[in-house]
Amino acid sequence: MGHLGIAGLQLDLGRGDNLDRIAAEVAATKRRLPWVDLVMLGELSAFGPGVASAQSLPGPAEARFVEVARENKVWLIPGSLYERVGDQLFNTAPVIAPDGTVVARCRKLYPFLPYEQGVAAGEVPTVFDMPGVGRIGVSICYDMWFPETTRSLACLGAEVVLHPSMTSTIDREAEKAIARASAAQNQLWFVDINVAGELGVGGSCAYGPGGEIVHEAGVGREVIALDLDLGHVRRTRERGWNGLGQTLKSFRDGPAPFAPYQPGGRSVPALTGLGALRTPPAREAEQ
Repeated sequence: MGHLGIAGLQLDLGRGDNLDRIAAEVAATKRRLPWVDLVMLGELSAFGPGVASAQSLPGPAEARFVEVARENKVWLIPGSLYERVGDQLFNTAPVIAPDGTVVARCRKLYPFLPYEQGVAAGEVPTVFDMPGVGRIGVSICYDMWFPETTRSLACLGAEVVLHPSMTSTIDREAEKAIARASAAQNQLWFVDINVAGELGVGGSCAYGPGGEIVHEAGVGREVIALDLDLGHVRRTRERGWNGLGQTLKSFRDGPAPFAPYQPGGRSVPALTGLGALRTPPAREAEQ
C-alpha cells in the first residue's frame, strides 16, 4: 500500500503521428518492468505541437491509448494532445486506468503564451485516485511556472504530481529548479517528463518531498523507472523533512491574506503597467 511504480518515457519523437511508436514503447516497458503501475510521456507526444492534429475527446487517438493501457494492464498518461471543443482548443492530458477507463482529462491551465496561440486555458486542477496507492495530481509544462498550480494540487490531497512537458528552449535548467522547489514547498513527489530529439531537450527530472534529487535525465531517449513511497510524503508532511519545516501545516495556519489573491488584487500598477502579453517584436518595430 502507498507505493507507486512509475516509468517516465523520455522519447526522441518527431512531428507527426507517433501513436505506433508510443504503443511499442509502453509495451516494451511493461514487459521489461512488470512492477510498473503507471507509464507517462512528455507533453504533446502523440503528434507534436501542431494544432492541426487536434481531435475531440473521446476520439481516435485517445481510443488508441485506451487500447494500449488495457492491453498492457497499466495506468497511462500519454503526454497530452490538442483537444477540440467546438471552436476552442485545449492542451489536454488523458489519464487512463488499466481497464481502459478514462478517469480524468487534465486541461493545461496556463498555455505557453504568447507562443501557444489559439489554445484556451483550463479552469480546474486535476487529481485522481489510484486504489491502494493514493491521490495523484497532474499538471502540464508551463503550469508549474505558477506556484499556485502545484499548491492547489497539494491542497486537493495530491501526494505525487505528474507533469508532462515539451521544452526545447534554454530555460530547461530553470524548469528543473522550479520542479525541485515545487516538490519541497508542497512536500510531495514531483515527476517532470520532457521529450527529446527534434521536439525537446530532455532533462526529465524527479524530486522528493524534501527537494531531494531522485533523478535528472540526459538529453536523449531514456526510460526513467521509479518506485515512489507515498508513506515518505505522509511522514514528511507530519514531521517535516528530516524533522525540519512542516510546510503545509504552516501554510494552513498562517494568517497572511496575500493581497494578489483578494478581489481586485491583480489590478495594481506593478501588474497592469507590464503591457500586453505578446511576442517580443523585432527591434526595428520597437523604435
